[in-house]
Amino acid sequence: MLLLLCIVVAVLLAPALHAAEEPLIMGIFPRNKPSETTTMYTPLANHLSELLGRKVILVTARDFDAFSRAVQEGRYDIVFYNQFQYIQSSKSYVVIAHNEEFKRSAVAGVLYVRKDSGITEVSQLRGKTIIFGGGRDAMLSYIAPRFLLMQAGLNENDFKSEFSVNPPNAVVALSLKQADAAGGGDILLDLATVRKTINTEEIRILATTEPLLFLPWAVKRTMPARLRDAIQSTMVELDSTEAGRAILKSALTTGIRKAQDKDYDPHRRMINAVFGKGVPTR
Repeated sequence: MLLLLCIVVAVLLAPALHAAEEPLIMGIFPRNKPSETTTMYTPLANHLSELLGRKVILVTARDFDAFSRAVQEGRYDIVFYNQFQYIQSSKSYVVIAHNEEFKRSAVAGVLYVRKDSGITEVSQLRGKTIIFGGGRDAMLSYIAPRFLLMQAGLNENDFKSEFSVNPPNAVVALSLKQADAAGGGDILLDLATVRKTINTEEIRILATTEPLLFLPWAVKRTMPARLRDAIQSTMVELDSTEAGRAILKSALTTGIRKAQDKDYDPHRRMINAVFGKGVPTR
């Protein structure tokens, strides 16, 4: 009877034991080319594998649509994405940390204009062309600037929208007078790539939002709390060792800090104001 009981218990526990050994899938949103993403984040995946005692597999996506589908289908156990994507998926994922970049934890969304434009008020952008640094799901480059426009009484039909491939290109286009204003984060004029391309002294900030916590790291809500906490502590402790700082440097990140869902409430308010119940497309 004892032997039979042991066999029954072993059979019942086998699926759970097998599941515990399955690798964790880490998804990174495609702000860089897949090859660059692999180079940047493989050290972090390997580090997590070593400290968790469980394989962490880095998965890249060819574009934002493919990445978004993977998030919606819950294919990732650990995911790094933009603030809007987190808000959209927060029923299935919970934030555990956020990136610190350029030694900043929060970045404001802003509207830029040329100093020689004569534009001193957001309301003056009515009928003008505004170029946004990304798609309609870009928190700092589209949603936050749109929020500023709405506060000034301008709706989507009150101006012409253009979109650049990335935020730096939006400021460059503004500098070249290809638009009357540009939307992006308040760090754009400090980026080396931007400063090498244009004379940033010709550009100024027209309006700015409150600082918004930077890009989130999240895990599935179904993940056991013990594993979730282990992933969080491993990430936030990276800058305490030389090896960890090398991992952060590889990911072009100056630190990873703790975060919780309520930290993204300011983002929610802006998203709800801009989109209401609508779902934006890129």
